[in-house]
Amino acid sequence: MSYIHLTIEKRSQIEILRKERYSVRKIASLIGVHHSTVARELNRVEGEYSAIKAQELAISESANKGRPTKLTPQLAALIESRLQQTWSPEEVVGAELAGALSFKTIYSWIHRSFLTVTESVLGRKGKKPGTQEKRRRFTVKRTIKERPQEVEDREALCHWKLDTMVSSKGQSKGCLATFVERKTRFYVAIKMNDRTKDSMFLAISSLYNTLTSKLLKTFTVDRGKEFACFEQVETEFGIPMYFADAYAAWQRGSNENSNGLLRQFFPKKTDLAKVTLDKLTEALMLINNRPRKCLGFKTPFDMFKHEIRKLI
Repeated sequence: MSYIHLTIEKRSQIEILRKERYSVRKIASLIGVHHSTVARELNRVEGEYSAIKAQELAISESANKGRPTKLTPQLAALIESRLQQTWSPEEVVGAELAGALSFKTIYSWIHRSFLTVTESVLGRKGKKPGTQEKRRRFTVKRTIKERPQEVEDREALCHWKLDTMVSSKGQSKGCLATFVERKTRFYVAIKMNDRTKDSMFLAISSLYNTLTSKLLKTFTVDRGKEFACFEQVETEFGIPMYFADAYAAWQRGSNENSNGLLRQFFPKKTDLAKVTLDKLTEALMLINNRPRKCLGFKTPFDMFKHEIRKLI
């Protein structure tokens, strides 16, 4: 078996097992590496083995091999801070380090354990296909094909896409109404007791009372039964609702992306009824202050604030 690079997780396992007085060969067997790799690793550190010290030495040794690395303690601290705020490597480079290095380098540093963060900070799993609306259908009034051209082009502010994020099936009726402003990608989520049209109307009413009619021109939604409140919304608030085609998730890409970011904080097994307002607000703050490539690496919050000033 050839020598492999050890991650900080494996080094931590070595440290724990060594303290439990496991032999070199037993440690190697338990963590899935050759015994010579463990022996070499234990000899790396003088005295009692420390995973953190071994990791620092490994990074230092790598930095002195071949082409010099660009990674400095200050740069590592910046990158790790942004990654822990849920930024992707591409967003870190685009917003903070443009021209200084490639985002692929950050991926490499993570995979090679040059940074203290692990691969768990990267990306997110997409949702499984095949989920279909099983509740009773209703007749829609306006389809997505009837939306004004300015909505399609994302040229004007105040056009929103709505969706619903649900708890794990059978676990809870608690869910979130989510709202994405199309031009700025500004994202809002409001707790609902259940996925009914009455709960959705209350969530929309809350958004309306917070932002006022000037910032709410149109809504685009899927054909979920909770949006059967569209006639009440149009009557009460004068906001037209446009319905995407059935099973056409690509027509609601902003919803899919933003909800995916929120799922990083509240995975699919989360009981959303138990999510506190403070936790939800904290997640939304991080998402809205995360730079987006589609916005020229500006944040949704800054873009939304900038656009609002134009209306005042």
